[in-house]
Amino acid sequence: MSLLRAAGIDQGHGPLAGAERPARPAMDWTMLRRIFEQTRPYARKRNVILVLTLVRSAQKPALAWALAAVISGPVTRGDVPGLWLGALGFLALALATELTFHFRQRLALELGEAIVHDLRNQIFVRLQSMPMGYFTRTKLGRILSRVITDIEALRRGVQNVFFFSLLLVGQMLGSVVLMLAYNPTLFLLLLGLGPLIWMTNRHFHPRLARLSRAVAESQSRLTGTLAESIKGMRVIQSFTRQACNDRQYGALAGRHADNNVGLANESSLYVPLLDANSQIFIATMLMVGGWGVARGWQSMDIGSFVAFLFLPNLFFQSLQHLAQLYTQVLTSIAGAERVFELVDQEPEWREPADIAALPDGRGAGQDPTPAPRVEFRHVHFGYDSGRPILKDITFVAEPGQRVALVGHTGSGKTTVLNLLTKFYLPWSGEIRIDGHNLSHVSGDSVRRQMGVVLQTNFLFTGTVMENVLLARPSATPAEARAAAEALDCADLIAALPRGWQTEVGERGGSLSLGQRQLICFTRAMLADPRIVILDEATSSVDTITESRLQRALDRLLCGRTSFIVAHRLSTIRTADRILVLDAGRVVESGTHVELLGRGGVYRDLYESFALAAERTADQAA
Repeated sequence: MSLLRAAGIDQGHGPLAGAERPARPAMDWTMLRRIFEQTRPYARKRNVILVLTLVRSAQKPALAWALAAVISGPVTRGDVPGLWLGALGFLALALATELTFHFRQRLALELGEAIVHDLRNQIFVRLQSMPMGYFTRTKLGRILSRVITDIEALRRGVQNVFFFSLLLVGQMLGSVVLMLAYNPTLFLLLLGLGPLIWMTNRHFHPRLARLSRAVAESQSRLTGTLAESIKGMRVIQSFTRQACNDRQYGALAGRHADNNVGLANESSLYVPLLDANSQIFIATMLMVGGWGVARGWQSMDIGSFVAFLFLPNLFFQSLQHLAQLYTQVLTSIAGAERVFELVDQEPEWREPADIAALPDGRGAGQDPTPAPRVEFRHVHFGYDSGRPILKDITFVAEPGQRVALVGHTGSGKTTVLNLLTKFYLPWSGEIRIDGHNLSHVSGDSVRRQMGVVLQTNFLFTGTVMENVLLARPSATPAEARAAAEALDCADLIAALPRGWQTEVGERGGSLSLGQRQLICFTRAMLADPRIVILDEATSSVDTITESRLQRALDRLLCGRTSFIVAHRLSTIRTADRILVLDAGRVVESGTHVELLGRGGVYRDLYESFALAAERTADQAA
């Protein structure tokens, strides 16, 4: 299904999920101005580049002028010493031109890299400020496409397009000034080509803009699908979907190739047409100007006429380069549009800068981790507007209680935990910790007081020790080992190939599911949380290991308010309170014994859990 969405069947939500964008003009000057604004922190370097660009734009026409002066003067007079001086002067000007080119090019590359560095940091900061709902709706590949492909297109725009375009325009203006000075009559021939050039640009510019944006969009879809397919390779191979996915990915790759070929075809027509215009002009000028000089009715000496032959060539070469750069300009604009969409993306909700922190209750003479009271008051919530998941959820978890959440798949158990960790805000109602409304305290201060262990916990590339210390970077390796010993799993970590220094691989791929969970339990223990959240946390641990962990979990949960989503009977039985959810509502509440005695929804669930556990035991035997 994901590949079908990537192909355009399901566009998703939001600008990064492929929503239709408003039509933009072929040359979006607002976006160009936005790109230029990124150079403000480097104004001195940018201004030096602008000066060097202006100097270099005058140097090429000046070379033609120097050539004409040498031919008209020393060459015409037969002045050998003057010829040597003229040649040396011409060489000095040429060397100065190349020196200017070196510094302009180098500084432009440095400026482009600085801008891209800043934008990457802005994007990363923006992504980390986004609520969790943003990441559930936005494909990873589309984000990566903007950080890699689109930002590189923007870099090329700054480094290779913007200043080079100014250089070319400057060279054209310098050529025009000298041509007017040499012979205004012949310059009128150049003006005669103006309508042809205007008509050519009017025809091709909108087509090139449309195709450039299509290339950027298809590249994003291709990157997004590739990233998602690599992440889901286990599922693809498990269901032998390789052939089907090959066809679907091939369709996306074919569309991207068609867009690239279409853009190349338009460019291959556009540039030669401009080149043909320039050649027609030069041929006409040779005929008219050469005839006039030969007959004496053109007021030009041979040196000026030779220079005039160089100047139109410089003018039209600059024009052709501008035409070639136009495609790159459009590609850079398309990339910038997508980069700035991400930079400007506003979170669905944002905490005020002066929001208070949730007090952790720690202080002199107090329990080092005093358990809080947690209360849900008439909470309504859904991930999509108009489709509620939780409906009027109300309950209280007293300090130190173990609350188990049970129910069928989709009943809202994990959603309750997502709201408690303030990954999402409720539509209505209140969630309170020690009387503090979560809407009025910072999410960071809430999550610092929590230890969360999920069914599929994430491990970062690095060692076991580095992953455990993520919970409390100020902790020492000795404290990490003590946390593992408290959980009675230190020997299991020590048994890894390199013990605590074992590399876990990307997403923990070099470890078994049970080993990953043990590391995540140790990480939660090291955090010394006031609230513990376990979401199917023992589902990947075998029965023998679970029996060891159960004793350690008792120590971890002791004195802490905990919320547990589990299907294991051992975990459910020990809960102080069990909440039974059905279709987003709490339909039953009580202890294990009380709920069994009622003979309601919980009893049916418990019997199904017991039957599943019995089958598992039979299979193990």
